Amino acid sequence: MNINKKISLEKNLPVRQEQAANLNELLDTCLAKYADLNAIGMALGKPLTYKELHDRVLVLAAYLQSCGIKAGDRVAILAENSHNWCTVYLAIVRVGAACVPILPDLPEADVHHILSEMKCDLLFITKRQIEKIYDLEYKVARIVSLDDYLDDSGLVKLTTFTDFLAAAENEFAEQLAQNELQFPEVSGDQLASILYTSGTSGFSKAVMLSHSNLCANGFATSNVIALAPGAVFLSVLPISHTYEFTAGFLLPLIKGACIYYAGKTPTPMVLQNLCGKERPHVMLIVPLIMEKIYKKRILPAVEKSKMLTLACKFSFGRKLVYRSIGAKLLNFFGGRLQVMGIGGAALNPEVESFLRDAGFPYLAGYGLTESAPLLAGGPTGDKTIALGSVGKPVPGVTIRIDSPDPKTGIGEITAQGPNIMQGYWNDPEVTNETFTDDGWLKTGDLGMIDEIGNLHIKGRSKSVIVLANGENVYPEAIEHKLNTYPFIVESLVVDNMNMLEAWIYPDYEFVDAQTQGQSRQQRHEFISEQLDRIRKEVNERLSRQSRLSRVLERREPFIKTATHKIKRYLYASDKMGM
Repeated sequence: MNINKKISLEKNLPVRQEQAANLNELLDTCLAKYADLNAIGMALGKPLTYKELHDRVLVLAAYLQSCGIKAGDRVAILAENSHNWCTVYLAIVRVGAACVPILPDLPEADVHHILSEMKCDLLFITKRQIEKIYDLEYKVARIVSLDDYLDDSGLVKLTTFTDFLAAAENEFAEQLAQNELQFPEVSGDQLASILYTSGTSGFSKAVMLSHSNLCANGFATSNVIALAPGAVFLSVLPISHTYEFTAGFLLPLIKGACIYYAGKTPTPMVLQNLCGKERPHVMLIVPLIMEKIYKKRILPAVEKSKMLTLACKFSFGRKLVYRSIGAKLLNFFGGRLQVMGIGGAALNPEVESFLRDAGFPYLAGYGLTESAPLLAGGPTGDKTIALGSVGKPVPGVTIRIDSPDPKTGIGEITAQGPNIMQGYWNDPEVTNETFTDDGWLKTGDLGMIDEIGNLHIKGRSKSVIVLANGENVYPEAIEHKLNTYPFIVESLVVDNMNMLEAWIYPDYEFVDAQTQGQSRQQRHEFISEQLDRIRKEVNERLSRQSRLSRVLERREPFIKTATHKIKRYLYASDKMGM
């Protein structure tokens, strides 16, 4: 095996945080440090303090024990983000049980599979998810509605969270006050979360993450970002995904910050309203959110002004224009944003170039569920982070490139560290296949490490298209070029009989605006003209061997993962059909 450079950087980092052995110790430490500070709540509402959160977790954990939940059991949460979600999770792991967070966007069939395979006897759910369990064959013993919904269908019996919490407080408040509550010892190796992946290559797998996996990554991530106690996090991504769980839940707890959950889909108008009220210091988003803002608000503002368009043709003028827009963008997010974490998928290079020129405080990161999740990102304030990279490995993580191409240095990214999963649930064969012979996690992603230690992601190894001439084509790079056009919402480049094609899902609102008052035929002609123009313009920026033969319209969005990556395996060449 050929192995390229191996890297683990820990310089230029904020002051290191002392690590907890397990999630219970993490919460206890938070109480000792930040008892009277606000900890968690819903946006525009009154949050719980760290003391109130800790007390609520302990009485709920004691009540779970009285309900028969014990170490080694599995409890599921199928719900949108809320402070109740987080409280319940911490109560579950307090007694040594494992939590099974289920992504709220998963279809009914997947929910049935997870609950049946995990054999969960307790489920926390919300109104928006309830129909998914109406026909569930596996009978869950007890179901609690986190949003206090009571179902009148007669198909499920629910306990409201308010009643569940009241019962816990009535039974255990006195023992809590006397410090008499007893819980089992929980080791760092004990299972804390079982997360079902929703990847781009199919075959959902159940990732087992221990207390020490999650703690290690939570503290590593907290050491990448300098932040003072009392800072505000605004959470808009699903906490059932490990990206938001670790960087948007554990990290702020470690820092003594306050987390506010949006409670709504993060459209630009919703974001502007919530950010104006809560004025966050930190937010985590997926690239799609920033790319929409860039295409819908930034580009049109420049293109409508001849003076700004002219200025942007020159490097100095472009930076001046973008700095001014960047200041307005900061105001859009509440005016005191210190870090905007962008992860879960690759950030479009043109959008990142704008953010860099605008002086916007973004931080790109890279990871996967199997690594709890962060492998690389930042650190904040590091001037050597290269444009287009995902920064340096986080503290405690070592990254190497296996079997690199001698010319490009590109090979498979592998990683080692205390955050790496225990394996896949009940699947030792696939677990073994996911690790190298010497115990490194195989990410399935291709990348290279530059001379100063930045990790550059080139795409999924399974996505690489090898043409008849032997050239490797990374479709994601072509898709980034396509996706910068306002006409395009998203795109997918595929190999069709050794010819490269791009499928385009157009922005039909853009089409309507451009063809207002025109006939249906004229509308179709406009779309065809746009597709042909884009093909020619993009091909001019590609090597001759990797140019697009056709660009085709797709009339519905692609099916995507929780972090808005297209599930590429659904659109393999043998399944293609427009």
